[in-house]
Amino acid sequence: MGDPVAEYASRIQQQEREIKCLSAEIENLKNPETLGISSQLNELRDENARLKYRLNILKRSLQEERSQCSKAMININQRLQGVFGDAIRAAFPDVENPPLTISPNQQAKFGDYQCNSAMGMAQIMKANGLKVSPREIAEKIVQNIPDNDLIEKTEIAGPGFINVHLKKAFVSKLLTNLLVNGVQPPPLESKKRVVVDFSSPNIAKEMHVGHLRSTIIGESMCRLFEFLGYDVLRLNHVGDWGTQFGMLIAHLQDKFPDYLTESPPISDLQGFYKESKKRFDEEEEFKKRAYQCVVRLQSKEPDFIRAWNLICDVSRKEFQRVYDCLDIRIIERGESFYQNMMTAVVKEFEEKGLVKLEEGRKLVFVPGQSIPLTVVKSDGGYTYDTSDLAALRQRLFEEKADIIVYVTDSGQATHFQVVFAAGQMIGWYDPKVTRVEHAGFGVVLGEDKKKFKTRSGDTVRLMDLLEEGLKRSMDKLKEKERDKVLTPEELTKAQRAVAFGCIKYADLSHNRNNDYVFSFDKMLDDRGNTAAYLLYAYTRIRSITRLASLDEAELRKAAETTEVLLDHEKEWKLGKCILRFPEILHKILEDLLLHTLCDYLYELATTFTEFYDSCYCVEKDRQTGTRPAYRPSFSHPSSAHRYAVRMLLTDVTITANADVTVTANADVTITANADVTVTAGI
Repeated sequence: MGDPVAEYASRIQQQEREIKCLSAEIENLKNPETLGISSQLNELRDENARLKYRLNILKRSLQEERSQCSKAMININQRLQGVFGDAIRAAFPDVENPPLTISPNQQAKFGDYQCNSAMGMAQIMKANGLKVSPREIAEKIVQNIPDNDLIEKTEIAGPGFINVHLKKAFVSKLLTNLLVNGVQPPPLESKKRVVVDFSSPNIAKEMHVGHLRSTIIGESMCRLFEFLGYDVLRLNHVGDWGTQFGMLIAHLQDKFPDYLTESPPISDLQGFYKESKKRFDEEEEFKKRAYQCVVRLQSKEPDFIRAWNLICDVSRKEFQRVYDCLDIRIIERGESFYQNMMTAVVKEFEEKGLVKLEEGRKLVFVPGQSIPLTVVKSDGGYTYDTSDLAALRQRLFEEKADIIVYVTDSGQATHFQVVFAAGQMIGWYDPKVTRVEHAGFGVVLGEDKKKFKTRSGDTVRLMDLLEEGLKRSMDKLKEKERDKVLTPEELTKAQRAVAFGCIKYADLSHNRNNDYVFSFDKMLDDRGNTAAYLLYAYTRIRSITRLASLDEAELRKAAETTEVLLDHEKEWKLGKCILRFPEILHKILEDLLLHTLCDYLYELATTFTEFYDSCYCVEKDRQTGTRPAYRPSFSHPSSAHRYAVRMLLTDVTITANADVTVTANADVTITANADVTVTAGI
């Protein structure tokens, strides 16, 4: 064994050397210029400075965005889902994909919202061998609710329903924000491109009642998407190509031989079509010539293209009459637009081995679909299947659509289902990324509950229907003696507003998946869920402005400086109803069922009526019994907030009702149906 003193001395010397080395390194670090990597450090410092500069810009941009978002309406349901989602994950971290169900409470005594997740979670846990009662689950969820600014208290009812009571301060704050900033939809994560295909009448045939639903529903969806901030393209996929144009051109040549130099006076295109069809069915020589005309049209011979354009132009003028009445904006892009794309589409399917030849036809079989698509007929011609595939491809790749909606009758559901499945099969789009959807609708029935027809059994012309609406509207206005107080110009505007607004709203207020009975009497009734009732309710709201004689600056000041009190039960009910607007929009965006918006507007109007009957804003003079031109001083907070909530309701009505949009001035002049003015009394 060695000398322990020498051993310790050696270890001490080693440690002293290590200390010196460490000290030297520390000194070097204090003076980085002495290092060999000084230039690299300088580069890193420069890069760091640039990153900090960019970070500051991003922070400022984010602050501006958050400031903008703070002006938007808040979806209370989504906020509650976030709170309860956190609580459920904290209480039951091992449960995968737990159900999260939040809905407004239908009865005020049970609170404002209700979470029903406990029942579903009990079923999931039972399937995994854990038997826990829904009430126990609900109790544990409530125990784990994080701190938040919107829940006043929770109560567990029945087997495990969690009733939620909102804080009045939270609701009041949201109403103030809405008063100050107006109705601002929730911000989008990204601005998506939306293509909506609707209306789609056939050239040389008049629009009939069947086109009414597609036109109204499609336009309303476009307005919804636009209100939410999407980039929307409205497309009218008219039937402007096909064999029928051969017989039309042949008949045009016979009836108006000078059509190339003189525009033919075709006033009744429907009659013109019937004449040519009759000849096509009965005259063999005419039929042969009609087929030759089709070939020459498809070869794009100038004279035949001119004849085709003449026929299309006559139809367009008739279509536009309908669109002007209903305030429709749409871009025509018919079947002819896609003709040159069809060959490439068929070739793409062939190159990928997806085409099968059967009896001279080229078919595309899609797995899981009951019927194939015919992309080429036995005579070499293309079909509706081919043009719809070409249209889908063009909208995906050239329009770069994120959402595509086809608004047609439910009878075409199977066809579109196969077309969409073929698009996925060939790899054009992923349904998890791009939303392609058919929004079908039921048929319009007469009051006898049968398909809507004329007495002679013919399909009802849409223009005839609109003109009948104008007549009924005028009769109603005269019955109310509006012709005695309105000028002729005002009366005409009122007539159009009521007629077209009521027709549109009657369609939208029904679930589009169902058939609905067309009844002018019900449409024009000012009781129940009708446009007439909403117009009346809106006029009543606007009368407050006229009677109070309060300008916008005073109202804004009151909104910014006065707390919105919600002491009365009807105030509380109305405030919560107003704030459900973002929830309604979110739901419609998911299922595209617009009757939900109509139901909400009707509920909002009736809730306001309850409020109006219970809470006063413009009071009668106690001595004279009259309502003076009252200018509130807002000395008492409740006066200010009641007035403000009434004015707030005006904004919600204007923005929410995309198809029966109404605005009004203080003298009770209402603008309805987007661009039509109606003057009405209180």
